[in-house]
Amino acid sequence: MSTENIFSLKNKTVIVTGAAGLIGSAQCKALSDFGAAVVACDIDIEKAEKITKELNENSFAAVLDVRSEDSIKRARNAILSKMDSIDALVNNAALNDIFNNDNSVLEQSKFENYSLEMWNRSLEVNLTGMFLCCKIFGAGMAEKEKGSIINVASTYGIVGPDQSIYEDENGNQKFFKSPSYPSAKGAVINFTRYLAAYWGKKGIRVNALSPGGVENKQDEYFVKNYSQKTMLGRMAKPDDYLGAVVFLASDASSYMTGANLVVDGGWTAW
Repeated sequence: MSTENIFSLKNKTVIVTGAAGLIGSAQCKALSDFGAAVVACDIDIEKAEKITKELNENSFAAVLDVRSEDSIKRARNAILSKMDSIDALVNNAALNDIFNNDNSVLEQSKFENYSLEMWNRSLEVNLTGMFLCCKIFGAGMAEKEKGSIINVASTYGIVGPDQSIYEDENGNQKFFKSPSYPSAKGAVINFTRYLAAYWGKKGIRVNALSPGGVENKQDEYFVKNYSQKTMLGRMAKPDDYLGAVVFLASDASSYMTGANLVVDGGWTAW
């Protein structure tokens, strides 16, 4: 294999779930720039279609709700009606906690008060949705005996949340990071290892990508507090993860599977 085009994604179809989000939209652009026909999948089809306007001519959008097996199957059928195969899947869809009352976020976020409804809602997207996408899209890859699956995890799948970064400048806790998010992301990493072992002989590579926190209009104190806990002294930009996604989707990572690629500015290396 020539190293000149080792990162090329030409003639590859790559699905990105959660494509309308901050990181997902950036991933779509990067994968498109390297030649992939990107299928921008999201529950919000209007936002997904808007994103595809910035992609190459072979890319398109598809409505997909990771919580629904039927929705994923419909998306798969729609994609395969246009493309010969699905070569890579980026499981990026995620959900942060949605509180019932903004005035009582602190109380609701305490572990002792954390509701079963919120726990289930988080795991339904952050873990079960990934399971369903891997099952449905991965089955087709197994038939063709080729493919790459990238499961987006988190540094909080490796280490527990540092609750001190969610304090204000006076040391008062604003809210607690949920128990469901790190639980789901930790499971994602081992689920990735399971699939890598299960589908290895089918030629499917399955890897996790664990990003750190992305700066996105958080208050100044939070950004400063978070940044001080990274070796590079800053939060990530969405672009900081694009090289990793292209690498994992491309033949440049052809001998890499079952791994967790950590891109976190050194957060977990202290």
